[in-house]
Amino acid sequence: MLILLPPSEGKAEPLAGSRLDLASLSFPALDPVRSDVLSALCALCSGPAAKARTTLGITAGQVDELRRNAALLDSPTAPASKVYTGVLYEALDLGSLSARVAKRAATDVAIASALFGLLRTTDKIPAYRLSGDTTLPGVGRLAAAWRDHVSEAILAASGRGIVLDLRSAAYVALGPVPPALAERTAVVRVLLEKNGKRTVVSHHNKATKGRLVRSLLSQPRPRTISDLTDALATAGHTVEVGRPERADRPWNLDVVVA
Repeated sequence: MLILLPPSEGKAEPLAGSRLDLASLSFPALDPVRSDVLSALCALCSGPAAKARTTLGITAGQVDELRRNAALLDSPTAPASKVYTGVLYEALDLGSLSARVAKRAATDVAIASALFGLLRTTDKIPAYRLSGDTTLPGVGRLAAAWRDHVSEAILAASGRGIVLDLRSAAYVALGPVPPALAERTAVVRVLLEKNGKRTVVSHHNKATKGRLVRSLLSQPRPRTISDLTDALATAGHTVEVGRPERADRPWNLDVVVA
């Protein structure tokens, strides 16, 4: 099984640890693009602050983000599971998993990253600021730079299992799930139901996805989309399945919360 997660904008800055070693990261085929993006980001944030802020979409009060980006090659690292914070990761709470389930997370979960392409939870990284929809000087649109490489990495990592794609649109653009995997891929949408109406709400979306992944990691790996929906139902989630309209499109799973 391959579970694709978005990163979080908020990140915990490691206070101690080894420096970044690209060669130690999972998905080594991504290293050439990683090196290009990393060099371009460090160069941008070492130059005029106004240009860097505009490119990265941050304010004058977020100068610490530029400092961190400029020093990425020398900064302490920690496992991605400890660096990424935010609603989804708080609900998933990887740090509280048993050793057995944490080992399962390290093999089944892949985290999308504008800087690193894809990561495993155990990969050691520094805190950084870079969004998936950025156009980076010297690299161009990150979606164009990453797209083919990340899609190929997903194909290789999926094996014969199902793929559960929980990424947001900006990170899907960095590497869509290949059409060849569509029949065994499910995309999740979280809907809040209130007074008979359903809406997509960011907080519920992220928190529910975190709880959803946590529950799946504690159950046997589903082998089919039907197994997946059964596993979610067993964990107490209300799931509605949408059959794909075309053979090259994934399944749609609506998870409804009250």
